[in-house]
Amino acid sequence: MTISTLFLDIGGVILTNGWDRKARRLAAETFGLNEEEMDERHHLTFDTYEEGKLSLDEYLDRLVFYRERSFTRDSFRNFMFAQSRALPEMIELVSHLKTRHRLKIAAVSNEGRELNEYRIRTFGLGRFIDFFISSCFVHYRKPDADIYRIALDIAQVAPEKVICIDDRPMFVDVARSLGIQGVLHTTYELTREALASAGLT
Repeated sequence: MTISTLFLDIGGVILTNGWDRKARRLAAETFGLNEEEMDERHHLTFDTYEEGKLSLDEYLDRLVFYRERSFTRDSFRNFMFAQSRALPEMIELVSHLKTRHRLKIAAVSNEGRELNEYRIRTFGLGRFIDFFISSCFVHYRKPDADIYRIALDIAQVAPEKVICIDDRPMFVDVARSLGIQGVLHTTYELTREALASAGLT
């Protein structure tokens, strides 16, 4: 069946992971924080932030500003935002395929609202993405299959007409369990080949 829609992860596919372990380690070094303590506090609360149940300020209250610091909240927020980078080859590939094959493109991603909105705006993701099924908007996070069901409903597309591109094997498996074709993104070249084999050249 002809593919009509791509579901894309954002972090690790078209942009870098904006606030991953590497970025948090760099934050700990930059701001003189205890990395182990910060990482534990992050894991206890970040899922709630990504589900849209905390603001970024509330997350930062739990992560860093639960006591007085020598730096400002704005400086830490700006550092967080600055960790995002574009992956231009993937953006170009998706944009090209969208135009050539008249695809619908949906971002299906786990992201907190403020980070998500910053990344959408800064990197112009709305130029080629039609729908943003972000965890902070729909209050479900991958690997919950309901986030994919919501994406299918919003895109009004049958699962077999969708390819999901993600850099996490578990998330690809969950999409496949719903009848969606899955591509595990590891490199630009391999993803381009996998899409070409599905008729998206």
